[in-house]
Amino acid sequence: MSSSRVMPVRPGTRPELAALESRIAAERGRISPLYQMLLHSAPIASGWERLLTAVRKETTIPADLRELVILRVAVLNGAAFEFEAHAPIAEQAGVPAIKIDALRRPKIDPAFDAREKLVLRLADAMTRNIKVPDKLMATLHTQYDAQQMVELVATIAAYNMVSRFLVALDIQH
Repeated sequence: MSSSRVMPVRPGTRPELAALESRIAAERGRISPLYQMLLHSAPIASGWERLLTAVRKETTIPADLRELVILRVAVLNGAAFEFEAHAPIAEQAGVPAIKIDALRRPKIDPAFDAREKLVLRLADAMTRNIKVPDKLMATLHTQYDAQQMVELVATIAAYNMVSRFLVALDIQH
């Protein structure tokens, strides 16, 4: 649970964080090692929690696609903590274990359907190269409206932020 880079804030040890800790625990069910690290900066922890709640719970992206791209980003960035945290959520969203395991492969597996491959291609492009090819964006526009495009891109971008934070600070389960 602790990191060799920065020690986490143990919940309940800083009275000035009580309200924030309560909000995080109510939304997340607990204060995970990620949030224990974020608590070093109350404004960052608060904004982070609000952004990631919006990404996970307030968009129109189907839960299975959302979790596929989150898991793919975790794999590409070497964020085992994030993968392990989201694999059960993906299963609850209807993603079969065989597809979850397939996300670990370097190339997008044929097991995925066309809809899944398309969003995984976006996750791969954004995570590996940052710049998304025009052709891929044009194809995405045939399947998704402007709101969904923004939500897909924001989800992938947000989980790149999450995974890079986890990896940089060596946050583990």
